[in-house]
Amino acid sequence: MSWNQSYVPATISDERVTSFLSKVYGWMFFGLLITAGTAYFVASSPALVRTFILNRALFWILAFGQLGLVFYLSARVEKMAPATAAGLFMVYSAMVGVTSSVILLIYTSSSIFSTFVVTAGMFGATAVFGTLTKRSLAGVGQFMFMGLIGIILASIVGIFWQNSALQFVISVVGILVFTGLTAWDAQRLKHMATVVPDGRVTSYAVVGALSLYLDFINLFFFILRFTGGRRD
Repeated sequence: MSWNQSYVPATISDERVTSFLSKVYGWMFFGLLITAGTAYFVASSPALVRTFILNRALFWILAFGQLGLVFYLSARVEKMAPATAAGLFMVYSAMVGVTSSVILLIYTSSSIFSTFVVTAGMFGATAVFGTLTKRSLAGVGQFMFMGLIGIILASIVGIFWQNSALQFVISVVGILVFTGLTAWDAQRLKHMATVVPDGRVTSYAVVGALSLYLDFINLFFFILRFTGGRRD
């Protein structure tokens, strides 16, 4: 599907954009709630911690399973039933909650909360900018995607080469990249709203929510590296 905005009467276009974006952000918020609730539930149970966190094989299976779901949802959105897309998004959010529960064991509750507030403020301001700006952010999106590939490669190197300077650079670049991607995704979703077929609105809203969810959750993790206070 082309994301180029076609001619639509202004009032209808505005209504479509508002309705679509409300669904997108609603699903994103719901996904974050599922992730937070699942993370708290797992971290509060020593048995679940032993099963999912201390069992490295299962932990990595869940991590790669999340990646697979992202690609599947993105690739099948045009053919996927709305209920299927919604169900897979909820499963994905819960899986992230399981693997993310480790941060509740490492960082203090106050630092996690303060980081969430900072992240929400940065994300909100950037998303508003991306939605309202008249300037095309397509070039920014392409540049940030290249930066994302660089982060992935550097993170793989960091697994085998534990270096504090490298981790610092990865964190700084990660914050910049996901801030830029938030603005780009917000603008892309605004344009998407005017061309999505009426019968596919929910499916595309879920996949749009997944994009913003990934921007938020990754921005949160990178900021947490700087602001998070570790437990004794």
